Amino acid sequence: MKQTFRPFWSHKNVIAVSHDAAMAAISYVLALYLRLGGSQSGQIPGLLWPGMLMFVLVCVGVFIASKQYRGMWRYASMQDVVTICKSATLAVLIFLPLLFLVTRLDGYPRSALVINWLLLAALLAGPRLLYRLLRERNIAMILGDRWSWLFPPDHRTPVLLLGMDNNAEMFLRSTQRAECTPYKVVAIADDDPRLRGRYIHGVKVMGSYAHLEKILWKLGNKGTPAQQLILSQPYLEPDRVRNILAIAEKHGLSMAKLPDFDHLQNAVDKNKLKPIAIEELLGRAQIPIAWENIHALIRGRSVLVTGAGGSIGSELARCIAAVEPGCLILLDHSELGLYNIDQDIAALAPQVERISLLADVRDGPTIHHLLQTYQPELIFHAAAIKHVPIAEQNPFEAVMTNLVGTRNLADAARESGALAMVMISTDKAVNPTSLMGATKRAAELYCQALGEESSSKHPTRFMTVRFGNVLGSTGSVVPLFRKQLEAGGPITITDPGMVRYFMTIQEAVHLVLQASVAGMDPAHKSGQIFVLDMGEPVRIIEMAEKMIRLSGLIPGKDITIETIGICPGEKLFEELFYHDEAPERTPFHGILLAKPRPLAGRAARRHADALERLAASHDLTKMLQALQMLVEEYDPNGLAESFAA
Repeated sequence: MKQTFRPFWSHKNVIAVSHDAAMAAISYVLALYLRLGGSQSGQIPGLLWPGMLMFVLVCVGVFIASKQYRGMWRYASMQDVVTICKSATLAVLIFLPLLFLVTRLDGYPRSALVINWLLLAALLAGPRLLYRLLRERNIAMILGDRWSWLFPPDHRTPVLLLGMDNNAEMFLRSTQRAECTPYKVVAIADDDPRLRGRYIHGVKVMGSYAHLEKILWKLGNKGTPAQQLILSQPYLEPDRVRNILAIAEKHGLSMAKLPDFDHLQNAVDKNKLKPIAIEELLGRAQIPIAWENIHALIRGRSVLVTGAGGSIGSELARCIAAVEPGCLILLDHSELGLYNIDQDIAALAPQVERISLLADVRDGPTIHHLLQTYQPELIFHAAAIKHVPIAEQNPFEAVMTNLVGTRNLADAARESGALAMVMISTDKAVNPTSLMGATKRAAELYCQALGEESSSKHPTRFMTVRFGNVLGSTGSVVPLFRKQLEAGGPITITDPGMVRYFMTIQEAVHLVLQASVAGMDPAHKSGQIFVLDMGEPVRIIEMAEKMIRLSGLIPGKDITIETIGICPGEKLFEELFYHDEAPERTPFHGILLAKPRPLAGRAARRHADALERLAASHDLTKMLQALQMLVEEYDPNGLAESFAA
């Protein structure tokens, strides 16, 4: 490939060399006048022209040789100042013996060389730094608002920077290059009392986070009100984020966050600032996890994860890989999902043996063959149809996946002698109004029935873990809101009164693993349902408003929120327990136990087999009737009518 090089004698370098030559001449003359001024000024003319010409030639030669012209004035830095000082020193040291050879230094004061060096360094560095100040508007900042009329109007967005660390310092320097960023930092808030009242790159640290309201009021009175709050820390306590967001909402401000340190060079682009994740806002107090017990359960054992390519399944696989299983078996019917999680595990835990199985839990013979072949000791069953509207539109697939698939896996686990099977369930299984919830409840009942039948001949322990919505999972509303935000809105909600339980994927998976430890305790019967403590429910409309603000936008102004009505099968609120499932405490924080509603294993199999036949024959009416016989709380009339229409 042919390369092109800019010649040294470009017009910019010619201007720079001419400038430096002129500064060398001025410094030489000025040094003599400063040293010999007054009564001795008559000696100057004899030393002036020959010496000045010689000094200029020496300086230009040294400057070119020292590669002083490779830098750009607009990016002049302390490194450039150091280079200039070195060049000035070398020029003076070369000039001295040359001047001695020509004049024997007769009448030339030696101290003039020191003055000449100081003047030369100042005259070379000063214009470069001044040019950078002008280009970056720093001179306007130094002169203050009184002289702002001398400079072009600044159309950048004034922001209040929260937190002073390396990220913030780099961002602050970047914002002072006006052509590179749409932001102008007008003040800083930080909790470090040592920074209070200090100036960092010309911007004042006006107080701590506790003084945010006062800082915003002062900025408004000064005529430089902040329009956005930018967090610099990678992590803040959820309570603190909530407090900051409340202040931002009160003052009509948006919020954003600096990216990670490695990517900060791009942070000056408005589109590169990160929105604050809703997980950071809704996070709860950290629940202690008994990792030593989880290690003891999993380490060295063969573990199977179904639905391993999904959001819950993939996080389960990552966490399990981290505690060194003997073998990790990943099963999913999606080739892409299976490939992605396989690559993730290969990168995160290359020492862990892994097996990737492309299979569908609905295929009973295949599932039985795979479990007999690989003999997993622990099984985490996350494969399911999770979207309520998708299940309503595809009822036969929902029954086949959520119920028949669970039956296939549970029977195969029992026959292969697995130690335990953990099924992932949902709060929609409680008093279900959707087919998805009804099929998950049917799967819960099937696992309970097999747990009741556990014996020395079939020692496999069955347990179910039930929890609400998981932030960022494929069945959660959060990814939908994020896509709608990226598209510029509007954000759509089903009903302003809708509330849901939420927790993060990591928290849910950690508690699932902890519940699996609890389920292995002989004090608990096999087939138990463990329910995760979801905390307080959250209004969906409030979550939408917060996500808009956390993306640096204002609800109703930048992004609108539209109500589209409740989807078929949805409820305004979800429940975690049936009325007769009195919750019981367990030794583990965040995990409750639902009192079981026993169902005979023979009856469970009969219902599951009948539903499989009806789903395979696409007899919707009879299938829904059979499902209602198993899950008495479910009313299928709405779904049946929608298909009849």
